[in-house]
Amino acid sequence: MPDTNSPISDAELERRWSLARAIMAEQGLEALVMQAREDWIGGYVRWFTDTPANNGYPRTVVFFPDRPMVVIEMGAFGTDRTPATDDKAARGVGRVLGTPSFHSITYTVDYDTELLMQVLPGVRRVGALVPGALPYSMVAALRDGFDLVDMTEALDAAKALKSPEEIALARQCAAIQDQVFAETCDFIRPGRTDREVTAFAEGVGRRLGSDQGIQLGLSAPMGQASRFAPRHFQTRTLEPGDHMSMLIEINGPGGVYLEIARTMVLGRADDYLLQAFETVKAAQDHSLSLMKPGAAPAAIAAAHDAWMVARDLPPETRLYAHGQGYEMVERPLIRRDETMPLAEGMLLAVHPGYDDGRVFAVICDNYMIEADGPGACLHKTDKTIFEL
Repeated sequence: MPDTNSPISDAELERRWSLARAIMAEQGLEALVMQAREDWIGGYVRWFTDTPANNGYPRTVVFFPDRPMVVIEMGAFGTDRTPATDDKAARGVGRVLGTPSFHSITYTVDYDTELLMQVLPGVRRVGALVPGALPYSMVAALRDGFDLVDMTEALDAAKALKSPEEIALARQCAAIQDQVFAETCDFIRPGRTDREVTAFAEGVGRRLGSDQGIQLGLSAPMGQASRFAPRHFQTRTLEPGDHMSMLIEINGPGGVYLEIARTMVLGRADDYLLQAFETVKAAQDHSLSLMKPGAAPAAIAAAHDAWMVARDLPPETRLYAHGQGYEMVERPLIRRDETMPLAEGMLLAVHPGYDDGRVFAVICDNYMIEADGPGACLHKTDKTIFEL
């Protein structure tokens, strides 16, 4: 296979594998099973192998504490190969099995499970990552044939703490997203469609080294809410005086995701929009002031709701802040059901907002949690309404 885009270093992969081995040893596990079907929220497969799943095709990884990994992925019937020692796309992988299975074709879904059972001879105690998201047949087979342990909680805690290399990659991703937004500000103008604007933003990201991501946004006349929506709905043509709130949530070098959101105006913003933005900027600052190592996400979420309600604004019913990295959304979540406390080395997106019908007020940026709380904003884009 050719080299991958911005490969993770061998030392970083070894660090992750060592963490996994230590966690497995505590539970007496002989194998760890995970699967992904895409690379927006499928980060464990990439975290272990530096190669994402794509296109909805299942990619199953079996990690062993004492021998190379086995990968089961899309391929021809009978695929069974040993990667070359210099194959950068298969570091740590000793065997690749293939089968043409598709989640849209029900009778093929079990093919991956059948191959998985072939690579676990002699194994008794198996860990699974996010077993609730694995195919039913795979979980059933693992439960029937092995002592199955859900290892998600322990590995989530390890993955949430970013290494120096991952932090450096996050800073590079933030710089890419800043440039994407800056170039999009130069491109957007009356007569262009929302789809043309987001397609341009996607192209800039790809040119700068991003492999994947989303660009959400719908334009609207001043006085109507400009909301996030995917490309399927991006059909409107911009006119003078319109505004467009846009979310750029793409990965950067090494596959690390961040996200930034700002609002652009083709002319002058009215006072209502300007004040709404100042409010969500203050809400972001308030939440950041609470994000210190050891803080409970549920308490932060409750404090944010109280802050909003005190200003006659709605409490948060979305997910307004969360971890990122190899997933667009990963733990910890800043909401009432999260049990993982904040810790130094976590990467968080913070994007409070509200929609009152007249305005969709939003801001979004990323921060690293440091010893005393959040460090400087990773994004350098000004926190303002962009009047173009």
